[in-house]
Amino acid sequence: MQRRLLLTTVLALTALSAGAESPMRPYPSGASRIGGLMNISIVDRTSGAELPIYRHRGEYWVAGRPGARYAIRARNAMGERIMAVMSVDGVNVVTGETAGVGQNGYVFGPRERSDIAGWRKSDSQIAAFEFAAAGNSYASRTGRPDDVGVIGVAMFRERRPEPPPPVVTPYPSRDEYSNSSRERRSEAPPAPSSMGDARAKAAPPAGSAGNADMAAESSAGAMARQSAPSPSLGTAHGRRETSYVGKTTFERASSQPDEVIRIRYDSRENLVAAGVIPVPQRWPRPSGPSPFPGSDPGYVPDPPARY
Repeated sequence: MQRRLLLTTVLALTALSAGAESPMRPYPSGASRIGGLMNISIVDRTSGAELPIYRHRGEYWVAGRPGARYAIRARNAMGERIMAVMSVDGVNVVTGETAGVGQNGYVFGPRERSDIAGWRKSDSQIAAFEFAAAGNSYASRTGRPDDVGVIGVAMFRERRPEPPPPVVTPYPSRDEYSNSSRERRSEAPPAPSSMGDARAKAAPPAGSAGNADMAAESSAGAMARQSAPSPSLGTAHGRRETSYVGKTTFERASSQPDEVIRIRYDSRENLVAAGVIPVPQRWPRPSGPSPFPGSDPGYVPDPPARY
């Protein structure tokens, strides 16, 4: 699958602080996309469906399935280019470095959308993102297991070129003004005589100067997993796939990200056990006689034993 996204050349190399996350928005539990500058979602590549994003204690979560391939779907919601530095398990998805917001990323054109489906191996190949046991994740296998289980997107606006300064016309000096006044008086037509045409009119004044309009550019913490029923998930270095990119330059408007999205993930069993995914409550059977005995919740019982 070909992509038109552009790999950026980083122009700002200043160290950035970690406190640039945008405030959490009140997305409802079960939403599938989050973000302001860009709409971010996680896609199950087998079904093509966007996974529900659950909010729990100020953090966003998705449930993964071991062995399933996924993609980070990003859509630029703005009418300008946006750069997205993406990380999975604390690793930059383009360069493989321990992730930092000042690194290389993808540049999205206005309203452009694309699925980032793997670790970039070259201008034409990726290694697919694939949910796996945390110990088999790419980050763990490269000696960086501390941040397994999180997807991050740091977004930057592009610096706009400053408009050229207005052309300033100097006022004429007094001598120049006097000379030009004498010249205008000498060029004026003679007044009509008493014998001339009585309908003669005065010449209109010299032309006026136009004004040029100038448009101003306006211009929390880790969740304790007690009694987790299954191993935690990470993202493996999956099979090679074809995916094309080009290169471009992108100058950030600020060294600080304009928005940061963080989505944590784990298996559905672990998220249910931790209370991230609410479990539907079954209708409780009251003690004593039941007014609706046929509605007793449960599953198909075993058949009677054979004699």
